[in-house]
Amino acid sequence: MALDISHVCKQFGRKTAVQDLSFAMEDSGVFGLLGTNGAGKTTTIRMLLGILKQDTGTITWDGHPVTRENVSFGYLPEERGLYPKIGVGEQLVYFASLRGMDTQKAKQAIGRWYTRLDIGKYDRMTADQLSKGNQQKVQLAAALLHDPALVVLDEPLSGLDPVNTDLFVDVMHELAAAGKYIVLSSHQMEAVEAFCTNILMLKDGQTVLQGNLRTIKDSYGRTNLSIESPVDLRLKAELAGLTVLSQDARGLECKIPEEAAAYRFLRGLLDEGVRIDKFEVRTPSLHEIFVEKAGVSA
Repeated sequence: MALDISHVCKQFGRKTAVQDLSFAMEDSGVFGLLGTNGAGKTTTIRMLLGILKQDTGTITWDGHPVTRENVSFGYLPEERGLYPKIGVGEQLVYFASLRGMDTQKAKQAIGRWYTRLDIGKYDRMTADQLSKGNQQKVQLAAALLHDPALVVLDEPLSGLDPVNTDLFVDVMHELAAAGKYIVLSSHQMEAVEAFCTNILMLKDGQTVLQGNLRTIKDSYGRTNLSIESPVDLRLKAELAGLTVLSQDARGLECKIPEEAAAYRFLRGLLDEGVRIDKFEVRTPSLHEIFVEKAGVSA
């Protein structure tokens, strides 16, 4: 099986929402679809799922157009998609029936996800009685009840507390380990780095970065320094020729001209007896690359 998007374009009037988009998933795992608000991510997802029709290009699964008939897919939208005044259990049975599941199989699947996501206690409650996080868990269950091969998750961690974030992270790991094809759209770069082997970044509907995430990061080189200390090191870093990118209560993030400059800086601090809690020369984070590539132009 493989997902292939080739030279896809979409316009709304005179506005080009997506321009000549191409990417492929030949193996199961997690693919990261990134970009700022308005970059074209949601339009891409809606075309991928057949909600919108692309103007040009092709979107195929195993060589055939993506439709409900030839691919089993699950979709967790960024916007809430639950009926506010209908009971959770009733809704999940209904959503399962839309995927061709009979009532018995639906209830078995619902029971499994009730246990996995700890939402069984909400079975008779209406959606509007649930917190945002619990509504998100119900929607995740609805997306996965029929055991889809292709899963599209649009901002799945939005609005979740740390406990439920960890739960969603665990479920995503389980889905990837089970051989699912997952397209993940998220503004949380740490989550993308943790899951995604390959990424595509959009800006104003155009691809500005694409490829293997590790290869992309390695191509930048070890140009960043993270240093933590109870001492304010900003002036010392600037005098040492380092560019301070940010500073917080823990310490500094710096851009270095070369690795040797960072280690000369470290030796100088140690010679002065400065306490260092963390010193890491590293490739830039995906967050930093995202800001560089997809940020607002000057």
